[in-house]
Amino acid sequence: MSIETNAPAAGPIIAATPPVAGGAAPARAAPSPATGAEGTRVADDDTVPPPRAGDPHAPHVAGEAVSTWITKEAGNRRMPFDRARLERSIDRVHAEFPQLDIADYTRSVLGFVERKDAVNADDLVDHLIREAEARVDVTAPEWELFAARLYLHRLYKRASRNRFYDAGEKYGSYVGLQESLADRNIYSNDILRAYSKEELLEAGRMIDPERDRLFAYNGLYLLATRYLATDHARNVYELPQERWLTIALYLMQHEVAPGPGGRERRMQLVGEAYWALSNLYMTVATPTLQNAGKVGGQLSSCFIDTVDDSLQGIFDSNTDIARVSKGGGGVGAYLGYVRSSGSAIRGVPNSSGGVVPWIKQLNNTAVSVDQLGQRKGAVAVYLDIWHRDIEAFLDLRLNNGDQRLRAHDVFTSVCIPDLFMEAVERRGDWYLFDPHEVKRIKGWYLQDFYDETRGQGTFRAKYEEVVADERIARRTVRAIDIFKRIMVSQLETGNPFMFYRDEVNRKNPNKHAGMVYSSNLCTEILQNMSPTRLMQEIISGNQIVTTKQAGDFVVCNLSSVNLGRAVLPPAGQGDLITDVLERLIPIQVRMLDNVIDLNALPVPQATITNRKYRAIGLGTFGWHHLLALKGIDWNSREAEDYSDALYERINFLTVQASMELAKEKGTYSAFAGSDWHTGEYFRARDYNSPQWLELSAQVAVNGVRNGWLMAVAPNMSTAQIAGSTASIDPIYSAFYYEEKKDYRRPVAAPGLSLETWPYYEKGAYKLDQFASVRQNARRQRHVDQSISFNFYVPSTIRASTLLDLHLTAWREGLKTTYYVRSNDIDIAECEWCGS
Repeated sequence: MSIETNAPAAGPIIAATPPVAGGAAPARAAPSPATGAEGTRVADDDTVPPPRAGDPHAPHVAGEAVSTWITKEAGNRRMPFDRARLERSIDRVHAEFPQLDIADYTRSVLGFVERKDAVNADDLVDHLIREAEARVDVTAPEWELFAARLYLHRLYKRASRNRFYDAGEKYGSYVGLQESLADRNIYSNDILRAYSKEELLEAGRMIDPERDRLFAYNGLYLLATRYLATDHARNVYELPQERWLTIALYLMQHEVAPGPGGRERRMQLVGEAYWALSNLYMTVATPTLQNAGKVGGQLSSCFIDTVDDSLQGIFDSNTDIARVSKGGGGVGAYLGYVRSSGSAIRGVPNSSGGVVPWIKQLNNTAVSVDQLGQRKGAVAVYLDIWHRDIEAFLDLRLNNGDQRLRAHDVFTSVCIPDLFMEAVERRGDWYLFDPHEVKRIKGWYLQDFYDETRGQGTFRAKYEEVVADERIARRTVRAIDIFKRIMVSQLETGNPFMFYRDEVNRKNPNKHAGMVYSSNLCTEILQNMSPTRLMQEIISGNQIVTTKQAGDFVVCNLSSVNLGRAVLPPAGQGDLITDVLERLIPIQVRMLDNVIDLNALPVPQATITNRKYRAIGLGTFGWHHLLALKGIDWNSREAEDYSDALYERINFLTVQASMELAKEKGTYSAFAGSDWHTGEYFRARDYNSPQWLELSAQVAVNGVRNGWLMAVAPNMSTAQIAGSTASIDPIYSAFYYEEKKDYRRPVAAPGLSLETWPYYEKGAYKLDQFASVRQNARRQRHVDQSISFNFYVPSTIRASTLLDLHLTAWREGLKTTYYVRSNDIDIAECEWCGS
């Protein structure tokens, strides 16, 4: 997951009905395209060139007064405004989009210029882009592509000026870019060391500037201002296709096989990776997108730590989480081992403050250790539903109550066994225990067990044994009362997230090697976990030698298939095809696997775990986009069936790709005895077709390269860059205006047209959430980890309906659920929740 920020989108957001043709948004429609994320200028621009001597379109003759001047370089250069030249520039872009009515746009832009005595060239280009974006509507969504062309021209001009080449070529020397940014300590020297100059020249010839035309303005602006490499003054150097090529070269740098032809094959793999990225068939995780080929930073999105029940363990975990957060990773922290409030310390009763003080420490860490000033750290804390501190835990993010017991900057998540959900169903009692006391009296922790089948298993036997042991103190509550507190917190804060631990561990392909206690920040990563423990500290002269037993500190490396582009062929060329997926997924799995070896992780036990299991998380985004393009209604049974079929296909290709990679490079070290090895992975998912049976047999012989393979992350930012819808989520609305502090802009759904409008029309909060659960359950069968799955509900939803939604998710076999996103829509508009 990226820790891409996973909080709800900034707002407020104003939904809109389909506007009439030609309807324009209010004037302040976009952020200044000349301004970077921190408000600094990216570079100067030369979009309006000075008139040449004798130009027939010059706006004045000698002796005439000039009505408007175009200024540059902080007003130090100026030239007379050339109306005809600007019109020709607009017409060149319009030629790509002849369906757009350009007359009013041109009048508006000319009016903006000619009303002024002087206009800065940057401000003129800003206005050109803003005016184009303001005209985006249902009947003319192409205006966002029009705006993107204007912004591309600006990037080309600025890069050419900074790198000293002709802007008409769009892209300059790729070798020169590598050398220049390495000299400036922006790029690392890895690519220059790994590849010869001839290979880099060959790589540079792969660049296809035409693929820049795939970007819509919003995605291009995000890519340019957040991820493209600039110098330290934020001047433009790297262009979009060079970012894709740099990622491809960086991830393939060690792919030189021994013997003749090894380097040629590596360049072929570079070409395949560039093909996949530049066509926007896939995206890499945001840390990889931002850091690959650059100095500093790591490439993985998701980490999970297991906090030990000791002072040393708690503070060591805090330090490790700070180090991960500094490097750009989102963290999940499992605190189920930490003793509860009132527990004994060194035999002294009523000494422990419980988990809340330690969570507040993590909250402060998340705030104070930011990611190079770009965003705060992000930490999710997980606690078991039977932990004696669970009630205080559920109140952590509430706005009322004692603020000394609140932690507003962490995300809360609850680990739930089947037995608790059964108690909620029957309105039964539930018992809360101190894990330290259970361990002291029974010799084991409850969380170290799970139910192997629905309705029976080891966990419930152990739980009932603890309940029956009168030596162990407990607090008795009604299960439904605990669940009410969960739902109150969810409607106010969106948290806690839900983690259904029995289903998770039943479907864990590596259960032979450990347990899964919790998930990560975005609830899609499920891997074996264990705490790191201090073994001894020895003084040796002036040195202190510390020995630790490394636990499983979870790392996951993410990338996602763009379903809106990779699944459907071009219009008129048939229906569902698999040739893009069949070509795409093998190179995507290889790229993910290479991240494991290239990563410079900030926590040593994370490196050990990463190489032990070689876990990857191949995911998807653009599900709603794909349904709209195919004309499938979200609430239909057809959508459920399609989800099942498509994700089975993606899973098959992913398992096959990892198996082929294992034949080439070897299996992950814990493969023997895993569900992959025994075939239980395939049997548990009812993969009985001849194709699956053959693959199962091949995996038993050849192994797989990666211990976990699939995870569907939120990927909001990368989906925006690729011009599609986020993850498996529905869109907020087909068309709306997004309001932020200093601007208002129209937002249209990807691929919006009069044909796709009916499939986008309802938007997230009016779509049947029970249909979403069923759809996701069909998908979950094929995802060995989990899926960042949100509920979209009105804030006035009946408690019984929200409860039924959670119970349905659990019964349908979902492993996790993410945010409960609530919205003040009229309950009468919510057909699925109105009964």
